[in-house]
Amino acid sequence: MKQRIELTVVNRQVGRANARGLRVDKMVPGIIYGATENISISLHVNDILKYNSRAYENALLNIKSEDKALHGKVALLKEVIVHPVTRIPEHVDLFALDLKKAVRVSVEIRIEGKPIGISEGGLLNIAARQVEIECLPTEIPDAIIVDVSNLGVGDSIHASELTIPAGVKLISRPELTIAAVVVQEDEVVAPVVEAAAAAPAAAAGAKGAAAPAAAAGAKPAAGAKPAAGAKAPAAAKPAAKK
Repeated sequence: MKQRIELTVVNRQVGRANARGLRVDKMVPGIIYGATENISISLHVNDILKYNSRAYENALLNIKSEDKALHGKVALLKEVIVHPVTRIPEHVDLFALDLKKAVRVSVEIRIEGKPIGISEGGLLNIAARQVEIECLPTEIPDAIIVDVSNLGVGDSIHASELTIPAGVKLISRPELTIAAVVVQEDEVVAPVVEAAAAAPAAAAGAKGAAAPAAAAGAKPAAGAKPAAGAKAPAAAKPAAKK
């Protein structure tokens, strides 16, 4: 039996001032749409914090309300907008369902088993955490189980290979990769980078050491003029005659 949750909603007036007042009273403004006209509502913040989690993903919400247009409706929690800093819910969207019409939803991929490729040096890479399906609201599965025990190195599982429950249609691309066992590469990049960085430093040090040595043994070029301001050496005087 598909999980059902009772959720109390209250009609609200639209407007920013009204929305701010609701948040002060720990109520979250929202809207319900779908198999009903768009109706502005509010919910207690604790209900949103409790049910906005993977454990309640795609749970059917039985609406309780003093509004006869809402009471008894069944809905899905479609979107929760939270404050970027406090992470407190600021707005919520509910999608009212027609239980006799198919609906498209995303469901969790649940990985089970340990691939044999891991003992061969491989690494399990999970490429997709969800797939999109279409079915009646009461037939939405909690999750789709994927057994990866038989995957060796280089093997993979695609969406077309999933075991889909009866009455459920896969909407995601059949070639979508769900999981694969890949070769685990050795980390050899760091030593190469260090060696490459050391080479220029060593070359620079060699040049710096050679320059003084060359300067120490260098002779002035023939015909070179003395630097500006330097005095020429005094000419030798002739010896005095006796």
